Amino acid sequence: MKSIIAAGVLLGASAPAFAGPYANVEANAAWTGNDHSATVTEVHAGWEFEPSENSTVYVQAGPAFVSVDDEDLESEISGKAGVAVQVTERTEVYGEVAFITNDRDFNEDLDLAVKVGGTYRF
Repeated sequence: MKSIIAAGVLLGASAPAFAGPYANVEANAAWTGNDHSATVTEVHAGWEFEPSENSTVYVQAGPAFVSVDDEDLESEISGKAGVAVQVTERTEVYGEVAFITNDRDFNEDLDLAVKVGGTYRF
């Protein structure tokens, strides 16, 4: 249950807004109706760069603190990598892959989340 919640919460993450090194602290919470089920707080260090005039790539990783209701706080390792490409003056497409460990183990199946989308600016 914890890994499903963590993967879903990771989908809400977004790319940083400037180039170079950065720190990103983000808390994502999940509810079903009025029932809060979990919060994942990530403390990441990252790097963003522009491989071309119209694209941005970023990578970030660090500890993730997983708080599931009625369970002890657990620390995991999480990270994400993404790309955004300006297709036209008003249209951007983007994608991101995020991971979080389960019991801080990279040898077992890693929980992954993928996000893809597009933005049109009016």
